Amino acid sequence: MTTLHNGPRTRTGAAHRLAALAETALGGPLPFRLRAWDGSETGPALGGPAGSGPAASGPADGTAAAPAAPVVVVRSRRALRRLLWQPGELGLAQAYVTGELDIEGDLAQGLRLMWATARERGPVPPRLTPADRGRAFATAVRLGVVGPPPAAPASQARLRGGLHTKARDRAAISHHYDLSNDFYGLLLDDTMAYSCGYWASEDPAFGPADAQRAKLELICRKLALRPGARLLDIGCGWGSLTLHAARQHEAQVTAVTLSRQQAAYVRERVREHGLDHRVEVVCQDYRDIEGGAYDAVSTVEMGEHVGDAEYPAFAAALHRLVRPSGRVLVQQMSRGRNAPGGGPFIEAYIAPDMHMRPLGETLTLLEEAGLEVRHTESLREHYVRTIGAWHRTLEERWASFAALVGEETARVWRLYLVGGALAFEEGRMGVDQILSVRPGPGGDSGMPGTTHQWYEGLEKP
Repeated sequence: MTTLHNGPRTRTGAAHRLAALAETALGGPLPFRLRAWDGSETGPALGGPAGSGPAASGPADGTAAAPAAPVVVVRSRRALRRLLWQPGELGLAQAYVTGELDIEGDLAQGLRLMWATARERGPVPPRLTPADRGRAFATAVRLGVVGPPPAAPASQARLRGGLHTKARDRAAISHHYDLSNDFYGLLLDDTMAYSCGYWASEDPAFGPADAQRAKLELICRKLALRPGARLLDIGCGWGSLTLHAARQHEAQVTAVTLSRQQAAYVRERVREHGLDHRVEVVCQDYRDIEGGAYDAVSTVEMGEHVGDAEYPAFAAALHRLVRPSGRVLVQQMSRGRNAPGGGPFIEAYIAPDMHMRPLGETLTLLEEAGLEVRHTESLREHYVRTIGAWHRTLEERWASFAALVGEETARVWRLYLVGGALAFEEGRMGVDQILSVRPGPGGDSGMPGTTHQWYEGLEKP
């Protein structure tokens, strides 16, 4: 008889009842091992490949065995109650961030296996018969799961007002970016760049901060910044690009953010570096930016927050704000053609009201606004490495993060970073730099004939 850590188990424990329900809902055997609050356990054998039985062993041909099945630990009935009221990704995320549900071992491997199982079994879940539903309800009653909906975790966003009104957009940005400057200072490198880096070298000494400086330099070169050039940095974050453009290229920069904490941080950095004569920091909505005739406009991973219906107006603003023959660089995340992008967890905990579309659709919207797209560059694999570095920092400094923002928020970020890296790794999400120009008189682009000079020397930012 198989035994648990705390003694013999029966086949009627909570885990076995749950497994029967899950296999009916999933249309196949569990891809993971399951442990319940009463100590019962079932599923693929520990140390064996996912989908194996209790006596599974490695391949007979001597090749490497499949990764061991992860163990999903249901610590509380409340986790299941959340799934009754919020079936799917959001309910699972709520249970995970509160600690009511956990994955023992490698979280990334667990999520990777679950995604692979979902792809294998198809996008449409099996239809449950009335008898299936009746048995499921009876089991839920026996397990003590049925009850009123649990309150949403404190870390979940609670936005009000019409979608993408200025007030709601400000609240959405604040939910994520005003977590605290101390939090991001703990997570990020000394550039404080919270966007995909550019891993321009395979030298082991080339680290996350080097990748960020290489990315900043690449953007400045693509925008052809010269001393005195006027740059508008929309969604400036903690000022990494603003400061780099002002210091290294002597550009005159207007930095715009909706986050008051970010604006205060950038102003302080500007003062520290003696750049008040080159940088103006403005805390406002992009829709309120006046003037124009900028030599260059940049927006780094801000367009995802604009919204689907509002993006044409955003693209039109980019066209209006840059001078004829001036350049616009958009670095923006995208979703795969047949992938959802974002999802309930991201929208509820990380980036409320976020919208991603395939790259081609964004290019069309920019062109329809009158911009001529001249160059695109995918950085998808670069984001896997960038997020991996952030995740390592989170785990290495876990106690400090938990003390600063609480265990629940730290778990939100663990799930976010692990899931995000996996989405980029598998191509469900992408990120691209899109360089465009506002055509001048007679269609003049002011662009060079080749692009090789943008990349020269980037391994030494």
